[in-house]
Amino acid sequence: MNLTVVLPSYNPDEKLLTVVEGVLKEGFTDIVIVNDGSNKEHMEPFHRASLHPEVTVLNHTENRGKGRALKTAFEYCLKNRPDIDGVVTIDGDSQHKPEDILTCSKKMVELGDTVVLGSRSFERKSVPFKSFYGNILTRLVFRVVCGIKVTDTQTGLRAIPAKYLELLTRIKGERYDYETEMLLQFKKKNIKLAEVPIQTIYSDNNSTSHFKAFRDSLMIYRMILRYILGAFASFLIDYTAFSALILVIGANAPRFLRIACAYVPARVLSSLFNYNFNRSVIFKSESPVIKTIRRYYTLWVFQLLVSLGLNYLVGNLLGASPLGEILIKPPVELFLFIISFRIQHHWVFDQ
Repeated sequence: MNLTVVLPSYNPDEKLLTVVEGVLKEGFTDIVIVNDGSNKEHMEPFHRASLHPEVTVLNHTENRGKGRALKTAFEYCLKNRPDIDGVVTIDGDSQHKPEDILTCSKKMVELGDTVVLGSRSFERKSVPFKSFYGNILTRLVFRVVCGIKVTDTQTGLRAIPAKYLELLTRIKGERYDYETEMLLQFKKKNIKLAEVPIQTIYSDNNSTSHFKAFRDSLMIYRMILRYILGAFASFLIDYTAFSALILVIGANAPRFLRIACAYVPARVLSSLFNYNFNRSVIFKSESPVIKTIRRYYTLWVFQLLVSLGLNYLVGNLLGASPLGEILIKPPVELFLFIISFRIQHHWVFDQ
């Protein structure tokens, strides 16, 4: 295999050397370590690692985050390792067994154009509380909202073919959110993913991890949280206008006419806010405005018809009054919210 091992590290201890020596014993001959702005007290492991001729140490003058460290390594590989088959990213705290690193690397070379993830099992008895439940939540969000079926969304062990490195240097995110953005981009670009089971190791309850649960979790979920915020604001605009119009039109009007006359104006009003918010704040799309408007309103018309149809059918089935029609709308919109996110992410605002 012609692979480069990529290892981002911040304020390491002796475990960094253990990882380097273990990887070398498995036959890897090229390791790129990124010192992500470590302080003077933690420079010795980098110095000792660099004594190995197979090791290259790149340095950030200040801490810039794991995502930036990975991108620095990928940029270095593109410039200085043009003939490699790919890279395998690992952590420097001994969470990844050298034999698992080798297994994932071989699987990637075997498959050719597939990104291979080393996935931990997350059995409750062997995993810290925040890691166990954090993975359950992230896995659920990725599966339901993003359509990504991955066992371990935050694994640092990833074997990546060289053909995707240029893409990875352009992905947004500087810290732990970068690894999440990486998976979202793989989904958007239809890049295949494969998982290889690996051992689950948390030394000293994962005390050496630099992951800040609250701050970094917010960064990991930020795009999804922004989408939820934008969707909720749009829903409030839509729902307020819809409810007011339903009550103004009254119960004497035919059901379909009443619902349609309330739905369309309310949707037009909320869509003006929703399109601009999604384009500029959530997906930060650089695609031509005309293209995104055309796609957004194609989706909008389809979603309007489905929502209108479902609200009418359920209301008719239940014999709902105007107030009942108002109460039926939220669960219908929640169902469409999930589908709409996927379509907007992968088609409407695709780069």
